[in-house]
Amino acid sequence: MTSLEVIMRHWPVQDAKARFSEMLDACAAEGAQLVTKRGVEAAVLVPVDEWKRLNARSRPTLKELLLQDEGRGDLGIPNRGNGRRRPMPSL
Repeated sequence: MTSLEVIMRHWPVQDAKARFSEMLDACAAEGAQLVTKRGVEAAVLVPVDEWKRLNARSRPTLKELLLQDEGRGDLGIPNRGNGRRRPMPSL
């Protein structure tokens, strides 16, 4: 269990729906709020600043993209020399 999970408040989906405004206020004041469905973790409501920080960290930088070993796309270029050629026109 991480430190984030320890401080998160758990909301059953029925309570989250019925008391969404209260859950939103708790998110702004206390941080992330966990929504459970039938006792199983289903979603997390996080403050927008935290979401932006997490989202920015998940994207690779241009430098990281350019230094990757794997290809950046499949161009589908056919091999040369396998096609039939048209005969040269006579003049």
